[in-house]
Amino acid sequence: MSSNDDHSLFEREPDDPARERLNPLLKLALELGPLVVFFFVNARFGIFWATGVFMVAITIALAASWLLTRRLAVMPVITGVVVLVFGGLTLFLQDEIFIKMKPTIVNALFGAVLLGGLAFGRSLLGYVFDSVFRLDAEGWRKLTFRWGLFFFALAILNEVVWRNFSTDFWVSFKVFGIMPLTIAFTLTQMPLINRHALEPLGGQK
Repeated sequence: MSSNDDHSLFEREPDDPARERLNPLLKLALELGPLVVFFFVNARFGIFWATGVFMVAITIALAASWLLTRRLAVMPVITGVVVLVFGGLTLFLQDEIFIKMKPTIVNALFGAVLLGGLAFGRSLLGYVFDSVFRLDAEGWRKLTFRWGLFFFALAILNEVVWRNFSTDFWVSFKVFGIMPLTIAFTLTQMPLINRHALEPLGGQK
């Protein structure tokens, strides 16, 4: 029997040898693609059209991930559910506040999940980064703690931006501000990653 005979809906544990892994670039494209679509549709047609297209795009990205691995990734599913709920409220009530609150809810939820997992002895960040690098248990714990705090910082920052700037500025910040901040934060974690790195995935078959 193959490992896919396991009928679990969600992805396997990060340290499971049978865990399905997407190519890192493809994984990045599936996660960022809906955001890029959101930006361009907003620029041309406005926030409500962009919200509807964003909901469709993130659903397609989740479906593509499922078709490629026959599993659902935990973090993208959480994001997708929040997008569909708050996007639906945005369109139904014709109130853009709901879609603007979405990053706050998602980032705060991610922060709570990561720090809450640590409280129960689980370093859940491996679900996100296991296809990029491998760390020992101490490294995952430290990195998970730092990312948990970073997600809370992003939630606060989103609140500051959407409450004090225009919708177009918020959309640009969401697409072109969050990613550079995330990349910069990731780079600051490289010394920790290097200290706790195990054999890279590229060395395994």
